[in-house]
Amino acid sequence: MRKILLFLTLCLPVLLIAQVDLEISVVYLDNGDVGQEINVILENEAIGYRAARTTNGLGKVTFTGLSTSGTYTAFVQETDVFYEARAEEISLRSNAKRSTNIGLARKASYEVGEVVIGASTTKINTVNAEVASSLSREEIELLPTEGRDITRLLFRLPNVSQATGFYPEAPNVAINGANSLYTNYMIDGLDNNERFLGGQKFRIPVGFVQDITVLTNNFSAEFGNTANGVINLTTRSGSNETHGEVFAVTRPGPAIDGESPFAQRDLSGNQVKNGFQRYQGGFALGGALNPNKTFYFINAEQIIDLKDNLLNVPDLGVNETVRGANRFTLLSGKIDHNWSQKFRTSVRVNTGLVNIDRQGGGLEGGTTFPSGGNSQDRNSFLGSVKNVYVGTNFSSETNIQYSRFRWNYGKPDNPESPQVAVLGPDDQTLAVLGHPGYVFDARENTIQFQQKFTFNLGRHTLKTGAEVISANHQLFGGGNRNGNYTVKLTNEQLSDLRNKNLGSDLGVNDIPSSVEVLNYNIELRPAEFGKAQNIFSLYVEDQVAVSNRLNVNLGFRYDYDNLSKGGSSQGDLNNIAPRASFNWRVTDVSSIRGGVGVYYDKVLYAVYSDALQQNTTSADYRAQLQALIDGGQLPADTDLDAITFDGNLSASAAGVPYLNGPSFESLQGQRDQAFSNDRRILSPFGYDNPYAIQMALGYQHQISSKFVAYVDFMYNESFNLYRLYNANAAAAYPITDPNDVVVRTAQEADLTRPVAIQAGGFAIVDGDTLRGVARNVVYSDPGGRSRYLAATVNLQKDKGDDFYAFRLIYTLSRLENNTEDINFRAMDGNDFEAEWGPSINDRRHIINGFFDLYLLDNFSLSIAALLQSGQPINYIPDVAALGVNGLPLGTTDLNGDGRAFGDAYVGNSDRYPGASRNEGRLPWAETLDLGAQYALSLGGNALYIRADVFNVLNTANLSGYSNNATQSNQIQVGPPGSQIVRRNASAPRQFQFSLNYVF
Repeated sequence: MRKILLFLTLCLPVLLIAQVDLEISVVYLDNGDVGQEINVILENEAIGYRAARTTNGLGKVTFTGLSTSGTYTAFVQETDVFYEARAEEISLRSNAKRSTNIGLARKASYEVGEVVIGASTTKINTVNAEVASSLSREEIELLPTEGRDITRLLFRLPNVSQATGFYPEAPNVAINGANSLYTNYMIDGLDNNERFLGGQKFRIPVGFVQDITVLTNNFSAEFGNTANGVINLTTRSGSNETHGEVFAVTRPGPAIDGESPFAQRDLSGNQVKNGFQRYQGGFALGGALNPNKTFYFINAEQIIDLKDNLLNVPDLGVNETVRGANRFTLLSGKIDHNWSQKFRTSVRVNTGLVNIDRQGGGLEGGTTFPSGGNSQDRNSFLGSVKNVYVGTNFSSETNIQYSRFRWNYGKPDNPESPQVAVLGPDDQTLAVLGHPGYVFDARENTIQFQQKFTFNLGRHTLKTGAEVISANHQLFGGGNRNGNYTVKLTNEQLSDLRNKNLGSDLGVNDIPSSVEVLNYNIELRPAEFGKAQNIFSLYVEDQVAVSNRLNVNLGFRYDYDNLSKGGSSQGDLNNIAPRASFNWRVTDVSSIRGGVGVYYDKVLYAVYSDALQQNTTSADYRAQLQALIDGGQLPADTDLDAITFDGNLSASAAGVPYLNGPSFESLQGQRDQAFSNDRRILSPFGYDNPYAIQMALGYQHQISSKFVAYVDFMYNESFNLYRLYNANAAAAYPITDPNDVVVRTAQEADLTRPVAIQAGGFAIVDGDTLRGVARNVVYSDPGGRSRYLAATVNLQKDKGDDFYAFRLIYTLSRLENNTEDINFRAMDGNDFEAEWGPSINDRRHIINGFFDLYLLDNFSLSIAALLQSGQPINYIPDVAALGVNGLPLGTTDLNGDGRAFGDAYVGNSDRYPGASRNEGRLPWAETLDLGAQYALSLGGNALYIRADVFNVLNTANLSGYSNNATQSNQIQVGPPGSQIVRRNASAPRQFQFSLNYVF
């Protein structure tokens, strides 16, 4: 790998992956005529950059392949005809083309004397129709940010909201309300997505970020692999002046925070409660190894979260606090080297070591002892080599990045131990010891390669490129290879164990060897398996300057993802994505932009991996699948070899001696005869890539040099969204009248399946008794749809010479869909049309704003407010409610299909009779955060003393915060309109204090 990187760095003409361009328009102030053949100079003293270009017939000049380090000044020198004019403090972000104006004042139009020409600071987008918004470095530093975590800032931008996910660590922001798994994360334009489920590989901290940009609609054909949106982070770079910071941050936790009866979430998304404290520190340093030539920037941050659980087992005389610690180590480095004004090399490395402790006990009390503790690792590495070559009328880009990600979800503290669940004489669980009982250890190694060209052809700017992303996935999953025991103590054994007074030190070997073993199971395939995911992409885009006021962009993109083949004969080959947009500068300070385009998503590897892991090739299962083919539930040309795989499966044994259960080798014979509630197959139809048709129209107005207003209207319609389709589903059994509820039993439902399941767990096909079958035969079906309609109004004022700056954002939106997630199932059979309803992340109204007040030379105050209408409620049956003949229902599985156990996880368990999905609404949410900062001058440097207060008003919001669906208030028991039972709430008032020495 090192040889490949060296070869590409030294031998190929290359350019930074993100095309960073600046378009400057020169006009005469007296009559608005364009300035043709005007020499424009661009300087950046921070990196020693200086270049000159001459405007074309439209009065425009474009500087390409620019560095994002420092700020630029564009100016036209004074001549006999006009005075000098400048545009200053121009900052750039990766993967972007920025525009600005320079106004020339003719000398004949002004009296002789001192003339000050107001330089343009136009911030409206006059280049394309991209709907995007950014946070600058100054805004990032001022906003109150929990744990310096960049994701806590994203929802401050328009069209971005905090997400309800479907597992604790799910990405916590949604763009346009869509599933957060599909958001595309980038660093300097390079991939930063863990491809198993989605979200960031490396959780980049505030200290390494120069700019945050969210692209929500109408973005360039250069961006792909998402039908959702793009979060692109521009990293900090060194300059000729040495600069940096050393910081310390603390969250004292419940000692001074507001009180709440509900658990909160840490930075990983997992719940914490008592004893929670956070300590973090780090530094950043940037400068020049060789002035004007070689620059460096390094950043290191360490976060330690302390948290307490309660281990409470009265029968064993145990009542102890068990302390745990989460650790986040985030290391980043970057070197930029200018070989010449035309050729630049950039190398970036990021390493993240994240460990989430599960130390035993529970938030309110638990029975998992420290010997049964485990942890979660989310470790990442990214290394990229990027270079810049800029010719006279073209630029060439070649980019390569290697990355790896390891997600070990249940890393045992005792990896060679079995799991032991200890029951008391009354059959209540007294202790869980040893191994966590399962394995999920995913590894991903990815190489990304891009080649791009940009040609400046007069009125045409032509961009074209190709990309390959190859990710090799391997998963070690399934049950415990050491075996899982369920044992039951006698009264005498329990008394002896209690008298030993072991407390929290109780372990597997402390259980008496004569204990009764009720159950034993072991994983039959303790092996690693997976597949390489290869995505090939091509694009071409032409930006046509129809006039000096009108730009038209015509683009085309093509992507192929080999995972789309699934269990079919070929993959999804028709991912053709045309895009067209325009930007019409109506006046010098206003423009109208609009466009329409098609945007394709990648296939989440979890879709493919689940179909491998939960699959089997047993003869009975294949016979069941053949019966489904013969019955028309699966296609007639289905290839059984292509859709089946020997995945994970556990075998069990009875009457085994404690800690001496049989090995997985000796139980292999059970694989073919094991009955399963759920089994999966690779889809015989393949996995068509999800895609969206996006339309947007907007108006921008530069009210003054510091004040911008814009409004955008957006419509997105998404297709091929994944859901789970059951080829052996029970017949539909609709229950619509809450006053006439007749529950269908599971046995009755099983007999209505295409391959009927008999009592005792077997099927009869062609007279043969098949025991190794599945009640549900499931595959991922790309048949889901969604519709999103929104209008966003933005007001943004920069500080300038004033004492304040602000942003105000209002979004009115509606998002409806008939699938919520890759594991979404229809409530009744496969009736997905009955699932149309508001999305779990739908919010009709979001009012978002932040105000920065510079009250004194060394004191600033940042106020951030968020007001949101409530998210939807899904109503499920009440088992105690009266059913037929006045008798309690006794179950939430009204149709008997066996899916009442927790499918509220994706919002599709049996609903209350007569209720539609997600038809209720939680109350509005209101959050006010405050950050106060005082700068103490120290010999030309500054020590910043800061206090942040989150949720100043201590509002107990039931909606609108990052949450896990299994713990949220969005699942309510009872009829629509019934009283809301609080299951969770947003964090109470919380305090964070920091010291930051900046030099």
